[in-house]
Amino acid sequence: MADYIDTLVEAAEDDSVSLDGLHVTSHDGGYRLETPDKSHESLSEATLRDVLSGDDEYVTNWYFWSRTVGESSPQRRAFLRWVEGADAEGQSVPARYDALRDGIEREWGQLLVTATLGDDGERRYELRHVDEADREGDDLDTYHEPLAARQLATYDEKGRYRPLKSGTNLAGGWVFPDLDGRDLVETVETFYPASVPNWYREREGTLDVEHWVDTIGRQTGMYSVVETWNRGDGHEHVNWVAESCCDDSQCVKRREWQYDDETDLDVDGGDGAFPCREPCSLVIAASRKWTRLEGENTQTYEFELTPSEKEQLEAIVDAVADDRTDEIREADVYEGANRYRARFLRAKLFDDDGNLCGVPTEDES
Repeated sequence: MADYIDTLVEAAEDDSVSLDGLHVTSHDGGYRLETPDKSHESLSEATLRDVLSGDDEYVTNWYFWSRTVGESSPQRRAFLRWVEGADAEGQSVPARYDALRDGIEREWGQLLVTATLGDDGERRYELRHVDEADREGDDLDTYHEPLAARQLATYDEKGRYRPLKSGTNLAGGWVFPDLDGRDLVETVETFYPASVPNWYREREGTLDVEHWVDTIGRQTGMYSVVETWNRGDGHEHVNWVAESCCDDSQCVKRREWQYDDETDLDVDGGDGAFPCREPCSLVIAASRKWTRLEGENTQTYEFELTPSEKEQLEAIVDAVADDRTDEIREADVYEGANRYRARFLRAKLFDDDGNLCGVPTEDES
C-alpha cells in the first residue's frame, strides 16, 4: 500500500491525478485531495499520505487502472472497465469494490466473464461458458493459457468443426479460473477474433462498416457469382440472407451492415454485445449456393396432402431451421418433426425413388 501511495504522490507532483472520483492536485500551498465523500485543501505531503492511507480503495483502484492496466492498450483498458462497470454513472469506487468481492459477471457472446478483487486492488478474472454459470469449477476442465481457447473454439459439443467462430454452438465443459487482464482479453479474442477491437471502434465512432453491396462487389473467382443476385429489383433476397444467418439464434454478433449506405435491411440486427461489420465468409459461401438455386425456373407440382400432413411438413422445416430436432424425443409423437412421424410420412408418401407423392422433381417427358 505504501508503494502505491508513493507512486500516486509522485504522479500528483508531476501532474494532477484524477480517476473515478479521486482527484489530487499539487499547488504552491500544498496538495488538494477530493473524493465524493470529502475534500481537503493545503495538505502537506505527510498529511496527504496519511489521508490517502485511509482511502486505500481509491488508491488501489487508481494504481490498478493507471499502472497495472495503463494506457498502452486503450481497447483492453476499455474492455476491462466495461466488464466491471467502472464507467457506470453514479457508482462509487467503494460500491464497485463491494460488488467485486462478490464477483461481477458480464456476458460476451457465449462467454461469461467474472471479475473479482485480488490482493491490493488487483483484478482477477474467470472465464467459462455462459450456460455453465452455476457449475462447480471442479466439474470443468481447467485451462490457464489463452491459446488453449483456440482448440476449445474449433469444435462443437458433438465434435463437429465450427466454421463460424461467432456461431451459437460453442461447446462447454471448461473454465479459465484465474486470469489477469491481459490474458483475459487475449483469451476472449481467441474465442471471438476482432470482437474487442470492433466493439471499441464502435464505441469511439470509428467502426468501418462494409455493407452487402460493397462486400459482394469485391468477390472474385467462384464467389463473384453472388453479384449477379443483385438484379436491380430490390433487396428482399438480402433480407432472406440476414434472417437465415444473422439472427441471434445463429450468431452472437450484432449485425451492423446493411444493403448499402442508403438502404437498411428490414431484418433486425440482433442484440449481441459486439458488432458484425461486414458479411462474413459463411454468409458469402451460403449466398453463392442460394444465388444458383434462385436462378432456377419455377415449376408447378401437384400433391395431395391431408391438412395434418401439410402442417407436419411445415413443422419439420421449422425444427430443422431452428436446430430443435435433438430436443424432440422419440416419444413426442405429437410433434410434427418427431422422427417416427417423419419416417411414417416418408413411408406413406415417398416412392422408391424418394419422390414426394410419386411426383418426380424434373418433368420426365
